[in-house]
Amino acid sequence: MSNTEIQKWFESHPEVTNVQVAACDINGIWRGKRVPVEQIGKVLNGEMRMPISALALDIWGRDIEDSPLVFDTGDADGRCEVTDRGLLPFLVGDTPMVFLPVWMVTDKGEASPVDPRRILAEAVDRASEMGYAPMMALEMEFYLVDPKGDRPRTPISPVTGKRLKADSILSVDELDQFESFFAQTYEACRVQGVGVDTAISESGRGQFEINLFHTDPLRAADDAVLFKRIVKSTARRNLMAASFMAKPFTDRAGSGLHVHFSLLDKNGVNVFDNGGAQGSETLINAVGGVLGTLKENALLWAPHLNSYRRLQPGSHAPTGICWAYENRTAAIRIPGGDHKARRIEHRVAGADANPYLVLAAILHGALDGIKMKMDPGAPIKGDAYSLVLERLPTRWMDAIREFEESDFIDRHFSTVFQDVYTLAKTQENTELNARISDFELSSYLETV
Repeated sequence: MSNTEIQKWFESHPEVTNVQVAACDINGIWRGKRVPVEQIGKVLNGEMRMPISALALDIWGRDIEDSPLVFDTGDADGRCEVTDRGLLPFLVGDTPMVFLPVWMVTDKGEASPVDPRRILAEAVDRASEMGYAPMMALEMEFYLVDPKGDRPRTPISPVTGKRLKADSILSVDELDQFESFFAQTYEACRVQGVGVDTAISESGRGQFEINLFHTDPLRAADDAVLFKRIVKSTARRNLMAASFMAKPFTDRAGSGLHVHFSLLDKNGVNVFDNGGAQGSETLINAVGGVLGTLKENALLWAPHLNSYRRLQPGSHAPTGICWAYENRTAAIRIPGGDHKARRIEHRVAGADANPYLVLAAILHGALDGIKMKMDPGAPIKGDAYSLVLERLPTRWMDAIREFEESDFIDRHFSTVFQDVYTLAKTQENTELNARISDFELSSYLETV
């Protein structure tokens, strides 16, 4: 959608008087402004400004202490440029609004080093230089919950008026009970151009998964962050809440962000396809590259304290560094089916991860593996949880340390991003550790 087309859209929709303009921060949260339509020309011309540090805040939206983007630079502004997604209509209650995604550059016209979408774009550019066009799709898991009270509860069925009582994998009846929510979600996705495929009920009560279409990485990540916003908004309109926490319930399955990807050559041919079930040498090397960087990237797959409640042995989330054919206990799975669609499924990231950063890390890892012809070793067979394998970090501080010291991150991400992301997660950890839970008090107050 060109600037001229955007201007004409507003001229033909006088009922819309304001537009939300925002970019995605390092935690996957939108940061931006509510702009009167009369000022839209300045936005389209790249004249809207925000502090570069606005995309590098902690999870509570606060400045990161000792961030090189704040006092060291005088908290300099960057310019917001409109992305190729154009205008995205949506509703706030009954009020029609328009959302305009942007990404940031410095005053010198250089990509912001902490803008997640810019970081993914650099990975896509690298793939292009190597002769590849990546294709990616995300599977998004989430819970619908009853928002009343201090803690999340199983949602009440709009049909029966009762709470869901049991886990119900692939239950069509459970989908039926929330049909209004799904119909509204799919319609909002259609309006915003978010490619959504099948929906299923997952293994937790009130847990669902919706698959997004295969497309180029930037659009795939755009679709994922827009999808999360749509789902949350639609849930609120239906008197529920939607949670993409990795593990909102200790006794139920966690929510993952599974990524399927392949690489096309300049002729549009899938280079992972060798005509058989095993995949090409290029696929094997890509698996080697991704496996070799799973530990270093753990903080991108699992960015929060709660993320590590999901990454525990036997929790239906992968913990061992391994790969396999048609095996969902492995971190990296090669799905079966038509050889023309041969692809890699990355199963480690949680639903709470930032899709732009996840896709960038996966892509760089795969390209490293192809370039260096990395050998992933033999695929496993059987239950990965029962095998002796090198493990992913299961503690947050271990993942922070791996990320801070990572040569891979140092090579493919800016030093500023590596420093700021490490500081952000350390600050988040410090703040959470400073709080005493009710359970901790009840355990120790009068017993020790």
